[in-house]
Amino acid sequence: MVSIEDRCLQETAVTPHWTAGGDSFWYCQKFDDEKYQFMFVHAADKFVRPAFDHGKLAKELSQKTGTDLHPHQLPFLWIETTPDGTRTRFQAKGKKWEYVTELVEWNGTFEQENKSLMQTEEPSDPLSNSPATVRFTNQTEGTLRLIWINFEGEPKSYGTIRQDEARSQETYSGHCWRLEDAFSGKVKAIYRVPDTGHDAVIVNEFFPEENMKSGGEAENLAGEDKNKAQDEETSSMTLDIQQHNLWMSETAVDGTVRTQVSTNGSEDQPYDEIMVFKSPDEKFAIAWQYTPEQENSLYLINYVPDGQLHPKLTKKQYLKPGDRVRVDRPRLFDLGTKKEIETSDALFTNPYKMISLGWGVNGGQPEYRFLFNERGHQIIRVLAMGCDGAVRVLLEERSDTFINYANKLSYNVLKESNMMIWASERDGHNHIYLIDLEKGEVKNQITEGQWNVREVEHVDETNQRIWVSAYGFRKDEDPYHLNLVRVKFDGTGCQALTEGDGTHVWKWSPNSRYFIDTWSRVDLPPRTAVRNSETGSLELMLHERTAHDLKENGWDPPERFSAVGRDGETLIYGIIIRPPLFDKTKMYPVLEDLYSGPQDFFTPKRFEPMSGLREWASEGYVVVKLDGMGTNWRSKKFHNVAYKNLKDAGLRDRIVWMQEAVRTRPWMDLSRVGVMGGSAGGQNAVSALLHHGDFYNAAVADSGCHDSRLDKIWWNEQWMGYPVDESYAENSNITHAGKLRGKLMLVVGGMDTNVDPVATMQLVSKLNKENKDYEFVFIPEGGHCEGMNGPTLWRMKRFFKQHLSP
Repeated sequence: MVSIEDRCLQETAVTPHWTAGGDSFWYCQKFDDEKYQFMFVHAADKFVRPAFDHGKLAKELSQKTGTDLHPHQLPFLWIETTPDGTRTRFQAKGKKWEYVTELVEWNGTFEQENKSLMQTEEPSDPLSNSPATVRFTNQTEGTLRLIWINFEGEPKSYGTIRQDEARSQETYSGHCWRLEDAFSGKVKAIYRVPDTGHDAVIVNEFFPEENMKSGGEAENLAGEDKNKAQDEETSSMTLDIQQHNLWMSETAVDGTVRTQVSTNGSEDQPYDEIMVFKSPDEKFAIAWQYTPEQENSLYLINYVPDGQLHPKLTKKQYLKPGDRVRVDRPRLFDLGTKKEIETSDALFTNPYKMISLGWGVNGGQPEYRFLFNERGHQIIRVLAMGCDGAVRVLLEERSDTFINYANKLSYNVLKESNMMIWASERDGHNHIYLIDLEKGEVKNQITEGQWNVREVEHVDETNQRIWVSAYGFRKDEDPYHLNLVRVKFDGTGCQALTEGDGTHVWKWSPNSRYFIDTWSRVDLPPRTAVRNSETGSLELMLHERTAHDLKENGWDPPERFSAVGRDGETLIYGIIIRPPLFDKTKMYPVLEDLYSGPQDFFTPKRFEPMSGLREWASEGYVVVKLDGMGTNWRSKKFHNVAYKNLKDAGLRDRIVWMQEAVRTRPWMDLSRVGVMGGSAGGQNAVSALLHHGDFYNAAVADSGCHDSRLDKIWWNEQWMGYPVDESYAENSNITHAGKLRGKLMLVVGGMDTNVDPVATMQLVSKLNKENKDYEFVFIPEGGHCEGMNGPTLWRMKRFFKQHLSP
């Protein structure tokens, strides 16, 4: 059954398909799952209208194909139109058609591309928490198989879509999908979900499928591209890596001369074949030598493998905190003497990661620049290596806690001006700075205030302007609302280009003159407009729904609620979802959906179905979700609470928030409070019973990372630091298992390659030794968090009903 929210999102979604020139576009407006019409928008001339006469076209197409067609149920979902909107082309019933004032067959070539499709697939983004719904339409001549590419780059089938059929798929922004012919396996489309909430993908036979590669083919494609680049090299001198060392090839009259340049490369410390950079004058080169990361395998037993009766052992490379990471060492070579120039690595020892920034200029001389992130994430430097071998610091960031390398690292090198735009939290919020790379100093701070730059969207170096996405820019709104902001390099003229009390998503026109702005809240349906990217001025309003419209059809919006947290001054924001057929004279148990990973915030801000949370509310719970201290995108002080303190999970803020909410909502029964979570949320849910068992009564934890020493390296060292010290044990749920109060259900999948299942197993063992009572569900073939939405969901519902009922 389609929810009210889903229907509203379908009706108001705008996926623009821009015409040549970038001043006009078309989109498909859906009335419901079955009916739709094509709209044409001219941003420059400020008008919107149907793309063509749907009734007349349907009548003519019916006559020519011998089928009875409805004007708003045409057999195609993709068109190509001219910039003035006078001519429309499309594919239907195996033929190409053109419509101006009458319908004719057409044998031309479609010129407009589907920009949502990729050439090579990538693993889905494991950090994304922005839900999206994508409508896949099959206009090929066969059946398509829909395949999700998981976080490890492995394919997982989601069924098939027959010819001329469409299917809506719930997913998340940053996730990757492959559509292939169900019989031949030939790749027809590779798609990465944009951050738009709703999107549409039409797959037909006219896309350049020969350029699309699945994951297994991507490596070969990269090699082909590299060879092609080398073939096209115009220089008479090339560099490559052979026998673990750097070699030079020079073209002479009597043939090619090969010379070994480096001599210290070995199998244990080779040179990286893709990390070789010649200076612009070709007199020098940088080549990266490295020590590979240590081998540390995650071993999993597949008890129910396909195609065989007996269990199968699988393994994958999986570094954990304290393991040896890859250590890079840029080395400088004089290509005239074919010798290494001695350099010191004193400023970049013990790296977690280093990133090449390429060659620049200092005083008219070339220098090589790179970024160094020291192990422990407390020092980041931008360094320059001069051709005389001297290494200097261009920029340095330091923190007594952590620098948010995983989520806030942002830099834009401006080649024309020898400057760099750099993001930093040095003033307590995430802002951007203009760095003079030649002088090695901050020229000026570009943005400032009690708000955060999310990311740099666009840089106009010629006119010295920057567009950024920003959290909390408007002081009178929820600080997690996202707006588009424009500012000049010198920090002046800082203004929001988006309007409306809500969180915004936008899509740029190809010429960057316009953007499609959609804003909404959990309690406000989407409103979509076309805006000018220079001034933010409203060009056209496309859709504007009101909450009143939906409420008349039975919609009960989530309630936004904020209350002061543990410190007595900082507001904590969350939402409250009431059960259906809510009766304020009754008392309802409270169920918190908990995830407090420091990488982001997790309370929904946009209008969306929230089907999972509403499903739990339909079980008779008041469902709450909020972000306590330690989560991301507030102040640095707010975020620092998580440092070496993951067991905190913002739980004290959550308790205070609920206690404040119940003052005016007596129907929330705080004598019956449950909590559930998966992954880091599973860790948090167990922490709730271990450290706040006087408030929380029952918890379900799926795939929990219950001990940071047993989990993936990047996530845990980012927040817990390096080296591994006593704080790791202090924050472990296993360490505190003896403190368990309340009722606990643990769930884990035996094939979880994200969080090592051993963390749950060791917690189970410790609970047994402490004689604690709990429930344990093991899913032999289960992956990461499959219990939350899969085969164990009914067990979770039964568990909470048993322990939270009056």
